[in-house]
Amino acid sequence: MATSAVFILDLKGNVIISRNYRGDIEMAVIEKFMPLVVEKEDEGVHTPIITHDGVSYVYIKHMNVYLVSISKKNTNVALVLSYLYKAVEVFCEYFKDLEEESVRDNFVCIFELFDEMMDFGYPQTTESKILQEYMLKYTMVESEIVEHRQNSVRFVSVIGQSHLGFDI
Repeated sequence: MATSAVFILDLKGNVIISRNYRGDIEMAVIEKFMPLVVEKEDEGVHTPIITHDGVSYVYIKHMNVYLVSISKKNTNVALVLSYLYKAVEVFCEYFKDLEEESVRDNFVCIFELFDEMMDFGYPQTTESKILQEYMLKYTMVESEIVEHRQNSVRFVSVIGQSHLGFDI
């Protein structure tokens, strides 16, 4: 089954960025994640899957961040773990290292990558070459819009100055 939401957390369990794909689960359930991880570690149990109150937490730790997927459904854990590891690989190709600071610095790009790599909770394109191609096109279109807006502002500014009798 599908992932309901994906989170990137710092080592204290604070949410850095999240993406809710299905809207079928309360986003506040992530607050229970770190206490559950600490409890499992205290018991000597190291597992990438924690189930609590009908919610499945599938997670990996990379450097100083946790990537966590949550779902209430019967999740295909192998698929979710594969997706999380592939997401780390893609983020590392974009930002060199995936750590708390790089996540905060590249917030918008990560959110866009989340949207491209997963649709309604199902993994889609996770090949970094294809994503880079798409993101490059998106960035080019976005920069053309900004340039167009700047030119429009300049044009309006010139018209405004000429009507006011200023020399250009």
